[in-house]
Formats: sequence, C-alpha cells, structure tokens
Amino acid sequence: MLKKVLKLGKKIIFSVIVLYSYNVIAMPLKIIVPINYITVGTMSILGFPALFAFIAIYYFIY
Repeated sequence: MLKKVLKLGKKIIFSVIVLYSYNVIAMPLKIIVPINYITVGTMSILGFPALFAFIAIYYFIY
C-alpha cells in the first residue's frame, strides 16, 4: 500500500515539474498550460502524452 502511495506521489511531483518546465520554455510563445489539479491529475494518469493533448487543445481553442 505504501509503495502505491509513493509511486503516485512521484508521478504527481514529476507532472508538476514537467508542466512548470514546459511553461518556462514556452513563455515567449505565449502557449501556457495552467498548473492545477486537473492538469496535474491528467498528467499523472496519462503520462507525458497528455502534455501534447493540452497543447493541442490550447492551440485549437485560442
């Protein structure tokens, strides 16, 4: 049980770091993905491809 909690915690921390890193890099392009519980949760469950989905959604809507 503790291993599952630690694994989930690692995924959440990794998701926040990836989103923050992307936002720092994409700041000049003004394609920012907000860091909130929905984006972090989706990134934790779906992994790195979810970031591309968020970018595509942002690009097509705005």
